[in-house]
Amino acid sequence: MNWDSVAFDWNHVRAFLAACEEGSLSAAARALRQTQPTLSRQVTGLEQSLGVTLFERGHRRLQLTAAGFELLEHVRAMTEAANRVSLAASGQSQAIEGRVSITATEMLATYYLPPMLRKLREQAPGIVVEVVASDQVRDLIRREADIAIRHTQPAQPDLIARRIGFLRGRIYAARLLLDEVGMPRSFEDLADQDFVGIDDTEALIAGLREQGLELRLEQFRVRAASGNCMLQLIREGLGFGFLPMDTGGLFDDLVCVLPELFDPEIPVWLLSHRELHTSRRIRVVYDLLAAELATLTNTVS
Repeated sequence: MNWDSVAFDWNHVRAFLAACEEGSLSAAARALRQTQPTLSRQVTGLEQSLGVTLFERGHRRLQLTAAGFELLEHVRAMTEAANRVSLAASGQSQAIEGRVSITATEMLATYYLPPMLRKLREQAPGIVVEVVASDQVRDLIRREADIAIRHTQPAQPDLIARRIGFLRGRIYAARLLLDEVGMPRSFEDLADQDFVGIDDTEALIAGLREQGLELRLEQFRVRAASGNCMLQLIREGLGFGFLPMDTGGLFDDLVCVLPELFDPEIPVWLLSHRELHTSRRIRVVYDLLAAELATLTNTVS
């Protein structure tokens, strides 16, 4: 091994990859919890150590040079290898203490995860939990989280996936909205009503069609990418909306509409990386979440 040929700093490589992935130096700095000048110096340091120019200067958005494109493929492979080393090391840890990152939808993280974590603290006070409340799918393989609660089955073979059960989807409306438009008695009564949409409303409409509910895109006059924001928009009476039955039932100002007609299953999956699943602290958190989610959801038939 020619150790003299390894002349670059790994932190500089990490800064370069973050800049490529995030699209700008400022976004990369935020992702790595650094200042922009620090990250910029790291990228410049990598260019100097390698003797190449990685980004075109003078553009508003980062643009890779030919050398930058070539290096990017190698850097991604290095990062994947580093992640595998980290995963393997984490999986060997047998101490029931340390950090565990859990990602879940905003609604699950806000309304249901806190009491579960109180039980976890009683059982394993040495575990430090980071909750990533997001409706965006986080990548467990790239260590964006250790455990995930999702509503879709993952496709990656390196993940351990367990379907805990399912929630029931429901149509909800604010009482003040129903005072204005009346209580719907059929899907036809919803044909001209306003609805609260999500970021991918077209996909939502397609899914509703499978449930026998035909809606038009123009009926979704307000949309939100945030689950909690969507909930508040529904409560404000800005339109009918779709929520898990248990979440909607938490609020006295919401009314469940047409439950006999609209009754889809929302699957609940609990995920972890295969290597992380051998870690005692990950296993403790995983098993507790599995037990608590089983009480929240309907069981899988």
